[in-house]
Amino acid sequence: MMNKSLCTLTAISIALSNTLLANEDEYEYIPPPKANQVADLLDDDRDGVINARDLCPDTLEGAEINNDGCANLFKEEEELALRVLFAHDSYEINPVFSDQIQTMADFLDKYTSASIQVQGHTSKVGPEAYNYSLSEQRANAVQGELLYYGIAPERVNIVGFGEDRLEDQGDDEVAHATNRRVTATVVGLSEKVVEEWSIFSIIEK
Repeated sequence: MMNKSLCTLTAISIALSNTLLANEDEYEYIPPPKANQVADLLDDDRDGVINARDLCPDTLEGAEINNDGCANLFKEEEELALRVLFAHDSYEINPVFSDQIQTMADFLDKYTSASIQVQGHTSKVGPEAYNYSLSEQRANAVQGELLYYGIAPERVNIVGFGEDRLEDQGDDEVAHATNRRVTATVVGLSEKVVEEWSIFSIIEK
């Protein structure tokens, strides 16, 4: 009796298995769908803004960035003054001022968008018309040195004020020597990247 029951159960199991296999054969395998990703979610420059939104794809590493993925910038200003003194009734540049003129040329080389106005002056000794001409000659002499160092002519303007802008109103030799001069001041502007905070950042107090 026991053997008969086992045979019956075995037959039923085989029949069910065949039925299931037959049912599986009726359906063709369909692979799972692949997501169609429209937006680029990668972040090539690793600034925290995905490529799809990043307007500045080459942001420097460590820069503080805005919502568009662009680095926050700040303007830095640097100023340099030039002062060349001359002997009485002369527009010849004393070699002692050569280094100062070269430093100004290097400064203009660094800040290529900056230009310079070279201002020539004289003391109040001598005729006024003559002093105007002499002040221009002094400014021209300094301009020539700047051009020698490779500064483009259109970036160097000259003006002669003669004795109109005395720095020292005295009438002694010290005052006259102070007033025989060429001056210029240049402001250089540059943009720098704001660095994001890190554990190595130092905050000035």
